[in-house]
Amino acid sequence: MTKVAVDLGTTATGEPAEMDLEELLSTRLLVQGNSGSGKSHLFRRILEQSAGFVQQAIIDPEGDFVSFSERFGHVVVDADRTPAELGRIAARIRQHRASVVLNLEGLDAEVQMSCAAAFLNGLFDADRHYWFPMLIAVDEAQIFAPSMAGEVADEARRISLGAMTNLMCRGRKRGLAGMIATQRLAKLAKNVAAEASNFLMGRTFLDIDMARAADLLGMDRRQAERFRDLQPGHFVALGPALSRRPLPVRIGSVETAGRSGRPVLMALPEASPEAMADLIFTAGADEPVALPPPPRAPREPVVSTHELLERVAGPRMAAGAAEAEPEADPIDAEELEQQIDEIIGELMSAPDAAFRPAPVLYQDFLVHCRLKRLGRTTLDMAAFRRRLGLARAGVGEGGADEAWAEVVARSEELPEDMQGVFLLIAKAARGGEPCPDDATLARAYGSHSPSRGRFLLTYMAERGFIASETDFRGNRVVTVAGPNWRTGPGVSKPTPGMTPRMRRA
Repeated sequence: MTKVAVDLGTTATGEPAEMDLEELLSTRLLVQGNSGSGKSHLFRRILEQSAGFVQQAIIDPEGDFVSFSERFGHVVVDADRTPAELGRIAARIRQHRASVVLNLEGLDAEVQMSCAAAFLNGLFDADRHYWFPMLIAVDEAQIFAPSMAGEVADEARRISLGAMTNLMCRGRKRGLAGMIATQRLAKLAKNVAAEASNFLMGRTFLDIDMARAADLLGMDRRQAERFRDLQPGHFVALGPALSRRPLPVRIGSVETAGRSGRPVLMALPEASPEAMADLIFTAGADEPVALPPPPRAPREPVVSTHELLERVAGPRMAAGAAEAEPEADPIDAEELEQQIDEIIGELMSAPDAAFRPAPVLYQDFLVHCRLKRLGRTTLDMAAFRRRLGLARAGVGEGGADEAWAEVVARSEELPEDMQGVFLLIAKAARGGEPCPDDATLARAYGSHSPSRGRFLLTYMAERGFIASETDFRGNRVVTVAGPNWRTGPGVSKPTPGMTPRMRRA
């Protein structure tokens, strides 16, 4: 490779500050600076100056580097893909030597870690024939290589930290040169930071970060105080690709711009309190006023109770059957419904009935029907599941107004065992009551697991039956499509007093 000097800017004496790109690919780089120190500006300067000489991959958690696509031809890879797909894309990137930006904007921290790990592992595991020199820039590296466990899952942290360790420790033999930036050294895993041989340290205020920066640069604690006095865009450089001694550097200008920048003061709008209140509390023309109901799919006609009774009253066995059951005494529809409700009530009165499988309860239901001479075909399995779901949810099908009748009709478009859960939510929303918690929803479905309740909400929301939101306190609010009934804020966790088995996720 031809020796290339990357122009960083100027030194304190006005001389050009340069970085040896070939040496950087062998020794890696760590950039540290508090928010507002010019860290991203420095990253952008290095990447712009080296874009025409080496293949690049930028791990971008905030979408600040997508502008490289227009200026330098980088391909933007949106990370909202499966891990296997990201791995295959990474392999093709190495094969065709394409410079890319992995855009992680809008994803949760845990998802960002998993996506970045899959992408880095794909680059790392590429075939030996494609081990061309490649500069891997990771902004906000403390997200992907945290020094301690945080709020993310241990599995996501382990995978992401392993990928970053491979990049910084073993990537050189595969042509991968890590260039990482972090706001705080104390939050970055030590085994990742320690593998860098080149450093650019910007403004730092906390003692623990200044101490680590001084240790990496070989400075004493008194000299570390100078990091507090650095201006934005000023860094101290040290390393074989930069300088053999700590060298103050002022970073030059850049050609591209990110979406974020330094805050600039601007005049507040001139409006009266009444006009401002009207703007805040009135929906704009581009905002949806109400949740539109989804289009209804054609469904098979529902057999009415009257027709069902006529079938029950008719011949129950075909001619030629060896033996027929005794004919049931004539019974009107109202009494039949009452006895069915009584039988289901008896079944649900057992302590574990809420969690017994529906087919088992159906067999018990048929036995009770035969004992009461109601006939075996009083309810088929689908109708029984619906009635069982309503009983578990503690709601009924009746309603005096058209809105409730419409909600009941909508519920029939769901699977039978989910209909009661939907009506339970609708009942709470109709009265403005708090949204049922996960354990209550799971119990209405017949499950011990609160995670089942969260799945039911997701299932119904994806199909347009409800819209689920979370307020600033983390409480859940659900809106029922159609009548637009809205529940009050409700916690999603199981309510106190439930058994440990019911609390299991």
